Amino acid sequence: MELDNIEKLLEKYFEATTTVAEEETLRDYFSKESVATHLEQYAPMFQYFSKAKEERFTRQVPLKAKNNIYKWASVAAAVVLAFGVYFGNDYREQQIADQEKALLAYNQTKKAFALLAVNFNKGTEKVAYLNEFEETKQKIYNNN
Repeated sequence: MELDNIEKLLEKYFEATTTVAEEETLRDYFSKESVATHLEQYAPMFQYFSKAKEERFTRQVPLKAKNNIYKWASVAAAVVLAFGVYFGNDYREQQIADQEKALLAYNQTKKAFALLAVNFNKGTEKVAYLNEFEETKQKIYNNN
């Protein structure tokens, strides 16, 4: 009866459906010297598990203090990025405002030069009359 129970537990073990208590039963059975001959092949595996369970790591693991340089560098990079976005946006808005002011000044200067050109053209028309007057005067003096 016990052998049938062990075989059923082995099947459950290899299907990964055993409980911890059932696995303990298997370990106890295979740690004995009287194991069925057709199950002897499993004895070294369960004996290994029993020994491995008792092993302990006794060596000290040195813990190094982590350098927080990377953490602080990432914080500094985030701060620089935030300042860049904030002040960069203000700078861009100021540049756009300056460009609009320059365009307005350019258009007003263009209008002023157009007005001057109209007045200069009127003045050159008067100069043309003066040239005609001068030519007529020279003809009169030359004839006398």
